[in-house]
Amino acid sequence: MIAKFVANFKGEHQVWINQGKIMDNSDVHMIYVLLDGVGDLPHPDLDGKTPLEAANTPILDKIASNGAIGEVISVGKGIAPESDIAVFNMLGYKFKHEDYAGRGVIEAIGIGIDFKDGDLALRGNYSTLDDQGVIIDRRAGRHIEKEDADGIAKEIEEKIKFSNPDTSVVVSPTIGHRVTVRIRNDGKKLSSKITNTDPAYSNIGGMGVAKAVGDFLKIEKCLPLEDIEDAKSTANIVNEFSEQTINICKESQINKKREDQGKKKLSCILLRDAGNKYPDVIPINEKYGMNFSCIVDMPVELGISEVLKMKAFEAGGLTDYEEKARVAAKAMETQNSIYVHLKGPDEFGHDGDAIGKMKNIEEIDQRFFKTLVENIDTNKVAIVISADHSTPCINKGHSDDPVPVLVSGDFIKKDGTTRMTEAQAKKGSIGLLQGAEVVTKSLELIKSQT
Repeated sequence: MIAKFVANFKGEHQVWINQGKIMDNSDVHMIYVLLDGVGDLPHPDLDGKTPLEAANTPILDKIASNGAIGEVISVGKGIAPESDIAVFNMLGYKFKHEDYAGRGVIEAIGIGIDFKDGDLALRGNYSTLDDQGVIIDRRAGRHIEKEDADGIAKEIEEKIKFSNPDTSVVVSPTIGHRVTVRIRNDGKKLSSKITNTDPAYSNIGGMGVAKAVGDFLKIEKCLPLEDIEDAKSTANIVNEFSEQTINICKESQINKKREDQGKKKLSCILLRDAGNKYPDVIPINEKYGMNFSCIVDMPVELGISEVLKMKAFEAGGLTDYEEKARVAAKAMETQNSIYVHLKGPDEFGHDGDAIGKMKNIEEIDQRFFKTLVENIDTNKVAIVISADHSTPCINKGHSDDPVPVLVSGDFIKKDGTTRMTEAQAKKGSIGLLQGAEVVTKSLELIKSQT
């Protein structure tokens, strides 16, 4: 199914060159905001409304009334994507799954791990197991003290003993429960053609796709996806890592202290989205003929910005919404476009907290969007708002449900939209887009009116 909905960007780029189309968007000014996982489904805690529908968002409503709306399927129908491939698509980059480097590589690049072709990089989660090895929390409480996360990682690096003495590992905690793992075998290329040990995601050619899962989950054995020696030996290395990590974590004094303090233990690292090569894509400024920059926080988004050669602006922490808005507005003095990724809504979706997600949307409305519109001239600067994917609270995970996309500005032809919601998106004049079409379609709307 994935092959039907994704295409090789290199081929697409070749057509673009052969047709002699040289993009020049140096006259455009656009602030492109992705609200991570903001799409949702009706929820009983919100009287059958989605968080976007239930939220009081006067600023977003004003922005919506000044533009046009539509729907987006970020990666493909039937595909519940992870954030990495979803963001790539929403920035206009489509991949065949065999051409994608994998989220592990993107995050390794994002946090500056020494990575070279032939290494194996994986995204990991610190997770909590019960005495029977059942996963009782895939994120080990989500908010993990850095001292504990780094301490366990150091123990793993120091104590693990691979059967092949030429094998080494780097374990790098990033934010909360998130970990990036790089495995290197000196003199031998490791294979990315292996399955995940994380039972909540499938590895389909390096792309992470969320699975429909129940409450009874265990770490899965890593298996080769190809009947070749490289894949088999790499799977064995990953299994050695998982098995030894569980034992190291079990004996760790850090976990004994956490247990005494009533905190969830860091029992293991669930691994997914293996990659073994540096991605090769055209830089985003060349693709669109403009200065395209970003404000991002998470390792995966930092990796994407590095891969696409986007200038990244510093703008505070995850919830410094006013600062992010001010920096985005100021960037319009030197940039044609700035992509802003706001993480908040996605975490509430994963936690199944519909009321919390609604309140976070209201907070973003008042703190980010209010500050943004106070600092830009909407007669000159367009605002594009969408999401990388939907994270329905009733699912506690990503889904393939369409998300709204809004293109707003004084020069945009209005379609009667009054709110940015899933229901209004179905009726908007933009229609239904694929994620990789969003930036190009937004530029078309902006330039057709200006």
